[in-house]
Amino acid sequence: MAIDAVGITRIALPLVRPFRTSFGTQTVRDVLLVWVRDADGTPGWGECATTSAPLYDPDFTDAASLVLHDHLVPALLAGGTTVTGPQVAARLARFRGHHAPKAALEAAVWDLQLRRADRCLADHLGVTRTHVPTGVSVGIPEGGVDELVEQVGGYLDEGYLRVKVKIEPGFDLAPVRALCDTFGADLRLQVDANAAYSPEDPEHLGVLADLDECGLVQIEQPFGADRLRAHADLADRSHTPICLDESITDRWRAVDAVATGACDIVNIKVGRVGGLTEALAIHDRCLADGTPVWCGGMLETGVGRGVNVALAGLPGFVLPGDTSASSRYFTEDLTEPFELEDGHVAVRREAGASPLPDPDRLAAWTTATRRVG
Repeated sequence: MAIDAVGITRIALPLVRPFRTSFGTQTVRDVLLVWVRDADGTPGWGECATTSAPLYDPDFTDAASLVLHDHLVPALLAGGTTVTGPQVAARLARFRGHHAPKAALEAAVWDLQLRRADRCLADHLGVTRTHVPTGVSVGIPEGGVDELVEQVGGYLDEGYLRVKVKIEPGFDLAPVRALCDTFGADLRLQVDANAAYSPEDPEHLGVLADLDECGLVQIEQPFGADRLRAHADLADRSHTPICLDESITDRWRAVDAVATGACDIVNIKVGRVGGLTEALAIHDRCLADGTPVWCGGMLETGVGRGVNVALAGLPGFVLPGDTSASSRYFTEDLTEPFELEDGHVAVRREAGASPLPDPDRLAAWTTATRRVG
């Protein structure tokens, strides 16, 4: 498959409400879309799942744009313009880090390849599910506990099967207890700290011990990404499963995390691990070891969400992912929306890796675009 053109488009897509975590607040999705095209004009699109500042992980949007333009795209094309999805990771392997832009470029090539073959990503991966179970991620609201309870009640009314709430020191036990008191044992609740707690802080450890008594589905990433031993110590004394997110950067880190007891559950994010090839490798290793996985999200538009939903259809994904409906984040998505159906989202069966951006919406929200290479 020969690539004739590559480009980067930057968009600013407003969120329906501010999304706050322990590392910052987003009101707009500032995101890069990578596109490739063949000589016949067939497009392929990929989404770069970065934030505007290097707070969640080292990647951020300005750096992703630079590394794509100056390094990744030239390296991809230097190996020959004829390239397939599985070959992208190998061509970019010599560059350290920059997982999100690598994943976006790989997804774009996959999308083009599948469109040319008139084949969908789910079929290519062997996914037999028609729908995947879906959870929802709820940020720290400005209105505190009362607003959180109201938001969670609304999401449960919509049919979400699992609720994940963001926590940080000072906003942890009170909101969790309020949710449990309000919605009872039927609420499938998990918390995500985004590495906000310190294993050296006795007060933090006390909060985590109290959370362990709340009957949570899991506690996600309480400590820093490199603190595998601290996570293993916590897992040893916790009844609640420990899930790792930021710590899982590739298949070998996943293997080490599970083998050392640092986690019981793995969150797989395509952008965080460098692309679909690596995400599939992590899934396969965890499936072979019997480690549950689920698909995390980065507030993706429909371009990135299409890849996530297809991935979440694989057999190792036994827990509801953050593959929520488009309306959870956007009044109007960049693509045709993903809809919630009885707590599930449908797996796309149209050609390509994800739905195409709507040209009018793309024009309305584009802040910059340029051709590369």
